[in-house]
Amino acid sequence: MATQLMPDSESDPAPGLAHSAGLLSAGNIAGRILGLLREMVIAHHFGASGAVSAFRIAVQTPTLLYDFLVGGMLSAALVPVLSDLARHDRAGFVRLAHLLISLFTVGLAGLTLLLALTAPTLSNLLAGGFRAEHPELLALTTNLIRATAPVVWLLGLAGVLTAILFAQQRFTFPALATAVYNLGIVVATPLLAPTLGVTVLTLGLLAGGVAQVALLAWDVRRSGLTLRLHGSVRHPALRKIVRLYAPIAAGMVVALFQVALDRRLASGAGEQSIAWMANATTLQQMPLGLISVAVALAALPRLSQFAAARDEVSYHTTLDQGLRMVTLLIAPAAVGLWLLGEPLMRLLFERGAFTPDDTLAVTRALSIYVVGMLFAAVDFPLNYAFYARNDTLTPALVGVLSVGVYVVVALALVGRMGYLGLVWADTAKQASHAVIMYLLLSRRRQGGGRLHEGLAVIGVASAFMAGGVLLVRWLAATPTGGGWGGDLALVATSAGVGILLYGFVLHQLGVAEARLVWASARQRMSRRQN
Repeated sequence: MATQLMPDSESDPAPGLAHSAGLLSAGNIAGRILGLLREMVIAHHFGASGAVSAFRIAVQTPTLLYDFLVGGMLSAALVPVLSDLARHDRAGFVRLAHLLISLFTVGLAGLTLLLALTAPTLSNLLAGGFRAEHPELLALTTNLIRATAPVVWLLGLAGVLTAILFAQQRFTFPALATAVYNLGIVVATPLLAPTLGVTVLTLGLLAGGVAQVALLAWDVRRSGLTLRLHGSVRHPALRKIVRLYAPIAAGMVVALFQVALDRRLASGAGEQSIAWMANATTLQQMPLGLISVAVALAALPRLSQFAAARDEVSYHTTLDQGLRMVTLLIAPAAVGLWLLGEPLMRLLFERGAFTPDDTLAVTRALSIYVVGMLFAAVDFPLNYAFYARNDTLTPALVGVLSVGVYVVVALALVGRMGYLGLVWADTAKQASHAVIMYLLLSRRRQGGGRLHEGLAVIGVASAFMAGGVLLVRWLAATPTGGGWGGDLALVATSAGVGILLYGFVLHQLGVAEARLVWASARQRMSRRQN
């Protein structure tokens, strides 16, 4: 009997979810590829040097502020509230969109100025570990924080425009905007690196940010909205957004503390530690962005609408399908990164200023990050499931608890294991958050989603994939010439055999999500051909 992991019915929301997630994934592919190319360009020109670590810390500052002010609000409050208005009150939706654009345009401009003025303080807070042995890197971090300050304004405005588009079920241009953002460094670095040094990276970020905002603004206008700076702060939906976001903001204060502690400990664990961790994170984040974030963002508007309509059957059906789809797609990525990390790292980064020692250091971190990636993948849909119910307090409280787990593990391991202790701490944080969220959500679940059955089937298929990859690596142990071509052949052959085995087992077991993903892909290819 075929293993049925999802219901088949005409009212099944899965086709729409798969199509929306597919649109996000297709657009995200370009963004992630260019993001990877960006990291390859940085590695080639600057390696995993202390200057790159200083840049990573500097760019983390506007990114953290974006996450605090917009990123968390995007999924927890902006998209649910805007989605509900877009469905029932178009005029109210337009008024709220104008108000949000106005508030963030003005407010983020002031924050940008404040960030530039407080750069020395932030540098000491985040990169104080450089002070003892590398004071020049501390000074460089300060200058780079000042240079990247406008990124706060650009990212924040892009986030608001993205929420407006998501609420209208417009997913393509927000995904493409990420590609445009990454393109800035890819273009600017080869041209200006010899003249500007690592400062060219900030110039590339600013150029990419401007292009990103321009693209999103154009799509917002295409959706029928004019970009006006006006609106009343008495809009009732604004109070709802503030109420929903308040617990998230409180939880993110704790998360900001965790990141600040992580950067401070990492800067004291060696000047290259942050650069190594960033390279490993790049490969970990790629499948998360292409799979988990795409599925979760595609599901969020539907989950919000089903929750508002009190349609519990459709709500839980959509959530269960999202969780199973994420697990189905993230498992082969995790197996591949775990077993092929070193040759993949050589293939992507080991050239120019990036040395074989850097490859080994990054591969060690990646093998640990992959464990956390499995938990982070399911954590996105779980978080959004609570947000869709207008419950932002529960994820925030769980976030505080998981940060506590990080602090305990980090302080216990960093002295003995250096930067790898921090990677284990991050993995422990991801695992604790996902497990607690799932247990809490299970108490609220109405009806069984047979998720455990689905995980067992996916686990069997993943084991076959791992066996295939290991077999190819064993057969390739004899000398084949090595070098770039040898690594490419090894990665391509191993990954190809592993994925074929994975797909074959899923097909033999009749996994419905696999058929759904394949049907969605064939449908998009057919539309393009026509």
